Amino acid sequence: MNFNTNYKLERYILDTKWEDLPAQVQERARGCGIDLMTALILGSQGRQFAAGSRLAKQLYSGGDVPVVGAPDTYSFIGATVAMGHGSNSFDIDDGHNMIKGHPGTSFVAGILAAGLEKNITYREYLTTLVVAYDVAVRTGLAIQDHYSFLHSTGAYGAVSTAAGVGRIFGLSREELNNALSVADFHAPLTPVMRAVEYPSMNKDGVPFGALLGAMAVLETQAGTTGRTYTLELEEYQPLLDTLGKTYEIMNLYFKPFTCCRWAHQPIQAWLDMKQAEHISGADISRVTVHTFNSASRLSKIVPHRADEAQYNIAWPVAAALVHGDLGYRQVTEEALDDPAVLDMMKRLDFVVDPEMDAQFPEKRLAWIEVTLKDGRILKSLPYAAPGEASDRISLEWLSRKFVRITSAVIPEQSAREILALLQGAEDMPLRDVVGRINEIMSK
Repeated sequence: MNFNTNYKLERYILDTKWEDLPAQVQERARGCGIDLMTALILGSQGRQFAAGSRLAKQLYSGGDVPVVGAPDTYSFIGATVAMGHGSNSFDIDDGHNMIKGHPGTSFVAGILAAGLEKNITYREYLTTLVVAYDVAVRTGLAIQDHYSFLHSTGAYGAVSTAAGVGRIFGLSREELNNALSVADFHAPLTPVMRAVEYPSMNKDGVPFGALLGAMAVLETQAGTTGRTYTLELEEYQPLLDTLGKTYEIMNLYFKPFTCCRWAHQPIQAWLDMKQAEHISGADISRVTVHTFNSASRLSKIVPHRADEAQYNIAWPVAAALVHGDLGYRQVTEEALDDPAVLDMMKRLDFVVDPEMDAQFPEKRLAWIEVTLKDGRILKSLPYAAPGEASDRISLEWLSRKFVRITSAVIPEQSAREILALLQGAEDMPLRDVVGRINEIMSK
């Protein structure tokens, strides 16, 4: 294998400045700041965050770094561990079609913890997010090609976390090269399709990727040496040639529903059909979902845990058919004994449509066929999931999502207060931003 250490990636990570970013990239960064906070706030209410917080208290306490949604403080690593367990736990975070995973959640815990440790400005935090998205997506493309296997979020999350943390910690280009090597070599090569078929908190491997990436920077500072990483391979140099020209933050999709992206298409198809035909879940006799192969492999078990409800296709679709929405309230453990949803699950069929499958992963398409109790059969058009990059998602869309999603766990007025804070936070120290969010949440 031929590796090319030209420091092109390191220079981009360390030298990118907010004022040099195109206006549309700055606006998208603001939106991602809001959307990632949506995931962190929602995640702070769940069992996985509780588990991560317990672990952080046992192993990484003693620091003064705060976390979103809880009163405790930790060391830098402890905060990374706690928030890494929360950021992806309700599957409401952004994604990227071509790497089939979730770049934002892969690095937000480590970058936010590092930013709080160093108390950078919110603007510098947003700039670091832009850089980390570029590292995450390019690393994901490279490692999935190199290993010929769908290693998902935690894998490229280790490298993108090291990139963002290394920038915030002020590493030199040589030190950053070393940290990227350590992160890339030790990255958790998460077999994501196993989690698709057997859902659990294993999911996308986010907590371990975040921890590994943060540790790679500390290992470098402690004197651990590494050499080479996948993006230095000669065949992946074209991915680096577009740095500063193609910003992957502009190629994200955003999720309106708290479940795997591959279940969003039939949910949106039903919501539109329900409105157009003036029908409800009570009118349904049977629903057939025509989708792509990977989506058909999602679990269809009766869930007993929140993760089993999210990394599932039958439960989310059934819950949306019954309730007309799929949010926090439909995927918590307390919701999983809903007899109407359990009955609706029995009325669902899932089939692979060759035309839908042929367009995956560039497009994730599905359509539904609904048989009503009065004998009518309704068919939708093929649907992409809402929030695709091609939809040109606006800051307003992400703001509406923030209020809708977080209002399930905090009062709507509090959600709007936090949103207003984030929209005017660029000159604020990051600790003031998180401190104020926690104050509002605790009202």
